[in-house]
Amino acid sequence: MEFLSEFGMFLAKAVTIVFAIIVVIGVAASSGQRGKKTGKRGAIKVTRLNEHFEELREALREAVLDKDSLKTVHKDEKKQAKSEQKELKAARKKDKSSVEAHADPGHEKKRIYVLNFKGNIAADAVVCLREEISAILSLATPADEVVVRLESPGGMVHAYGLASSQLLRLKNAKVPLTIYVDKVAASGGYMMACLADKLIAAPFAIIGSIGVIVQLPNFHRVLKKHDVDYEMISAGEFKRTLTTFGEITDKSREKVQEDVQTIHDIFKTWVKEHRPSVDIDKVATGETWLGSQAKEK
Repeated sequence: MEFLSEFGMFLAKAVTIVFAIIVVIGVAASSGQRGKKTGKRGAIKVTRLNEHFEELREALREAVLDKDSLKTVHKDEKKQAKSEQKELKAARKKDKSSVEAHADPGHEKKRIYVLNFKGNIAADAVVCLREEISAILSLATPADEVVVRLESPGGMVHAYGLASSQLLRLKNAKVPLTIYVDKVAASGGYMMACLADKLIAAPFAIIGSIGVIVQLPNFHRVLKKHDVDYEMISAGEFKRTLTTFGEITDKSREKVQEDVQTIHDIFKTWVKEHRPSVDIDKVATGETWLGSQAKEK
């Protein structure tokens, strides 16, 4: 009777959780329908970093310089800007085959596009990344550069495969790609990071974890102990290999191990293709290293 009471409480909690999930999904679906009706789309916010840092520098100048010194600095900067503009025009006139001469109107200097990617287990940030890269590719040339500030401990294989493919679009367009890691780029995060033409990591950033893992709890013996049956009907021998409540057979385990090994081999091939100097068999052990150590691998 005690078991039935506990099991009843378990079912009640489960029903409550399922109901809560249904409510959340319902709200999300409702919001999505409203979005479709209004026809609204997302927007990309562009910030000119030059202006941001110039404002910071100017604020510091005003705090530490007197009026006369500040006036002199501004005067010198204007003079220097005019001089640089004259030199640029002279260079264009002399060599019309230069990169600047073939750039679009107003493209006088190299553009650097800075993107942020903070990944979770599902790599949800890929939705924004895809739109940002599409926007950049509509304007960027091989004379420009894209810098991605990457932070991710990895996650689902298919999700990070998609995120990596977005960065690959930049490579295919021959737009230089720099990725820098302040904290972590592991597993799926490294799958993205290895695409960089230039990869920069902080000394204590966590890098690597070239491996694959599948894990979940199994309650089959617990249910069996309390005489609770679990039914699962499927078609196809390997439609369900691992299960939370059913019995896991040796054949199912072997199949999952085979799938995991296949994914790992593809992951290794991906890394080797984009980081040919790496000894892939030495580093593809699932280990992680600090940035200062990873540089030597």
